[in-house]
Amino acid sequence: MADMVNTSGASAVLGKFKKKPKLKEPKMTRKERNERFKKRLENLTPEEQAYLKRKRALEGVWPVVRAILVFSLCFIILYPLIFMVSTAFRPRAEMNDPTIMWIPKTLILSNITDCIKAMDFWNTLGNTVVLNIGCALLSVVTCAITGYGFARFKFKGKGILFGIVILMILVPAQIINIPQFLYFRYWDIFGIIEAVRGEPINLINSPWTMYLPALTANGIRAGLFIFLFRQSFRGLPKELEDAAYLDGCSPLRTFVQIMVPNAASVFLTVFLFAIVWYWNDYYVSTTFFTDNKTIALALKNLNDSLRLTIFGNGNVSVSPRELIVWLEAGCLISITPILVLYVVLQKYFTEGIAHSGLTGM
Repeated sequence: MADMVNTSGASAVLGKFKKKPKLKEPKMTRKERNERFKKRLENLTPEEQAYLKRKRALEGVWPVVRAILVFSLCFIILYPLIFMVSTAFRPRAEMNDPTIMWIPKTLILSNITDCIKAMDFWNTLGNTVVLNIGCALLSVVTCAITGYGFARFKFKGKGILFGIVILMILVPAQIINIPQFLYFRYWDIFGIIEAVRGEPINLINSPWTMYLPALTANGIRAGLFIFLFRQSFRGLPKELEDAAYLDGCSPLRTFVQIMVPNAASVFLTVFLFAIVWYWNDYYVSTTFFTDNKTIALALKNLNDSLRLTIFGNGNVSVSPRELIVWLEAGCLISITPILVLYVVLQKYFTEGIAHSGLTGM
């Protein structure tokens, strides 16, 4: 008990910054609002009355315009998904039927089962989940620590290092592709491994090509994650850390016990971003992997896999309009895990977006 740290001071400071609930005004009926508006007009000049009338007219038109804009954007975003679902469950013969637009006459599951077999989906899914969750967790931890350092500590070269972080966001990954490939192909630590083994270690086709960058806060979109954590930690009250230091907390313990719980929604948001980007990654996977099964690589080779699995011949000629039913089915089963994850964690995801990168600017 003697070596336990008392964080009651930090808790007391945190309580001061909790938002007080706002009192809700009683709702008014349309008739009551009209009567209230007429009373306001009686005490105003003609110019002020004209201004209020124009303002009220715009307030009535704006919801309609906003609804049209939202519907248009939703249609643009959802159209590919609607087409994917409509196509994945129809027979290939109906793709040439001009009377069918969205709803097929016959619903079948054979397209899904064929794609699962062609992609070796369950083994591929397990391999992708293990690789993605490991990389995502490492990215969250290392980027959070790095972002906290930029947000709270002062040290020499801080501006230059943060400028490098911004470059990580702006510079495409393709720029460092060749040096990174050579680094993993002849991986060594200051010549020690070559001196011991006689040659460097070849990490190509190894998960370490994904784990090592994530472990050093250099994974996919790591610059953006560091920036989000920095902005989030800057938005938290400084008094929280001061109270924790007075209670005897070290900087690391303050980060773990005080800062992490108060930024939980941001951690979840960054984790979801990392999962999605690692899941959809194609460029890095094809650069460092040639025989490792991931969802992105399985989709890339789906065309040839379908020809071998369904028709037994990789060179068979199939109409692209008919082949698309299997391609869309493959895309659908590939994005389903991510959609389910987003639906389950949607509330926390939107809260994290609201608190990450938008405060402490």
